[in-house]
Amino acid sequence: MRTHQEIDQRSLALHRLIAVKIRGDLALLERAKQILQRWRMSVSPRTHVYLDEWQRLIDQGPDVCLAVAVEDSQRAAALRQASPLACLLTPKERFEFLKSGGQGYAPQ
Repeated sequence: MRTHQEIDQRSLALHRLIAVKIRGDLALLERAKQILQRWRMSVSPRTHVYLDEWQRLIDQGPDVCLAVAVEDSQRAAALRQASPLACLLTPKERFEFLKSGGQGYAPQ
């Protein structure tokens, strides 16, 4: 079983990968907004604080949003637990990331 720290580090590595993908296609942030809208209808109201923060970050633009997404802090780790950005990888990209152990994989 993985420790919380290991899980947080894997999530950080995953978001670093996602940041590279988003920088190559900024339209993906619009998809992230759509994901947030969908989630608002189905998640616990306690989660809305995280969704609201992601909405604010995305609205501030890719530089701000991605800086927080790859920040190594407690705040960013908490946000990554409810990150719409994680949904932007394809199943194949996610599989390759997990298969590589989060090391050395870059999206095509």
